[in-house]
Amino acid sequence: MSVPAFIDITEEDQASELRAYIKAKGAEISEENSEGGLHVDLAQIIEACDVCLKDDDKEVESVMNSIVSLLLILETEKQETLIESLCEKLVKSREGERPSLRMQLLSNLFHGMDETAPVRYTVYCSLIKVATTCNAIAFIPTDLDQVRKWITDWNLNTEKKHTLLRLVYEALVECKKRCIVRALKDPNTFLLDHLLALKPVRFLEGELLHDLLTIFVSAKLAAYVKFYQSNKDFIDSLGLNHEQNMAKMCLLTFMGMAVEFKEISFGTMQQELQLEEDQVEAFVIDAVRTKMVYCKIDQTQRKVIVSHSTHRTFGKQQWQQLYDSLSSWKGNLATVKTSLQTLSPSA
Repeated sequence: MSVPAFIDITEEDQASELRAYIKAKGAEISEENSEGGLHVDLAQIIEACDVCLKDDDKEVESVMNSIVSLLLILETEKQETLIESLCEKLVKSREGERPSLRMQLLSNLFHGMDETAPVRYTVYCSLIKVATTCNAIAFIPTDLDQVRKWITDWNLNTEKKHTLLRLVYEALVECKKRCIVRALKDPNTFLLDHLLALKPVRFLEGELLHDLLTIFVSAKLAAYVKFYQSNKDFIDSLGLNHEQNMAKMCLLTFMGMAVEFKEISFGTMQQELQLEEDQVEAFVIDAVRTKMVYCKIDQTQRKVIVSHSTHRTFGKQQWQQLYDSLSSWKGNLATVKTSLQTLSPSA
């Protein structure tokens, strides 16, 4: 892989330019190259490169990529310690400090190395850690077959193998956790049952987040209220707004009621949705606007007449209902055709 370089000059001059740039940014480093050779220069440059990650200067990307390119031309035996040092710097930088740049640098380093180089293990672990902090794990190769191949290629011992697999697992779980929270927050997302089927989400069974997701998938408003009363701090820690949760659970509960009953009295809605009498009509209007429920209000008899409602979950029972409906329509169409043919043999 070709890694972008800082400037097209000799390695020694490039190290000197890097020293001067980093020093100008406020780092404590000499502008003179070390007599120990390029690997010593790189060790000192990497030690002082923190200042670059805090800077929005457009040159920073080229500067940091120059460090990576110099690392890749070193002899293998001199690379490992320096790569580990750079990875440590990139991982320990605060989350707000150029996460996309840190990921790009680690990715360039990872793909620029020989595929069987054992130190790729360190780079890959660092890449996962940075990606997890900025919710970018989807951009990292995490296919288990590929990961197992790397474990073999890098000849990892049992401890490193377990560490790597645990990192991948925790990153995927964290990704799904954030996915769940985003879905719960989204005021326009109401169908959540597909999340429960995801393998990383199934591993969350028994945790509060899984319990909360299950409530939003299939339970009623009363179940959410009970959960909130016992886990208020947990809801707050997720960054979820209780009032918004209540509004969404009201709609989800109404959707479930509308699937089960074609007529719902105002009194039942007040009880199930914890609404005041004068709030029912406004709620129904808002519900219809979501296009998840189609219904009309019968003000005289104080009830709601449902014409259609989206199912909150779609499983075997819903497929069977769809099959039965289609079969019924097919039978009705056959009857109509037979009647038309009776009336007009040429039909």
